[in-house]
Amino acid sequence: MASRAAISVVFLLLAAFAASASAASFTITNNCGYTVWPAGIPVGGGVQLDPGQSWNVDVPAGTSGRFWGRTGCSFNGGSGHCDSGDCAGALSCSVSGQTPATLAEYTIGANGAQDFYDISLVDGFNQPMDFSCSTGVNIHCPGDQCPEAYLFPSDDTKTHACSSNSNYQVTFCP
Repeated sequence: MASRAAISVVFLLLAAFAASASAASFTITNNCGYTVWPAGIPVGGGVQLDPGQSWNVDVPAGTSGRFWGRTGCSFNGGSGHCDSGDCAGALSCSVSGQTPATLAEYTIGANGAQDFYDISLVDGFNQPMDFSCSTGVNIHCPGDQCPEAYLFPSDDTKTHACSSNSNYQVTFCP
């Protein structure tokens, strides 16, 4: 019985290691001179970042999602309102933010497949943003006519590939 329990523990540890090995790590940094409340779905939720602060989020393999910055927010506990990017009044988002919102979109490949990432202005522009991965290009989007970002729904040429297990950087006000 003890050996069966030990085998189960080893199997669970190996499974946890395999799952974490294929996760992507995101570092979201606020370089703005004002507070930004970044949010992410389906992983991340949301936090407050004062100027110069960073937030680290691990995203499991096989996940597609987005991060965005919210501005002009006021929260009392976990609820409140943001002037841009508001997600139903929640500090920790479980739905997409309202327009305008500059989006850092990603798909993390499963089982060693490539990752994909882009910046989208389809939902409008509210924050200057850079988005990069450790093995790919840096997407720089300083304004609302950013040539490196998706600008309209049928614009499908701005996605970049990245090796699996990459580290990502999202920077507001780069």
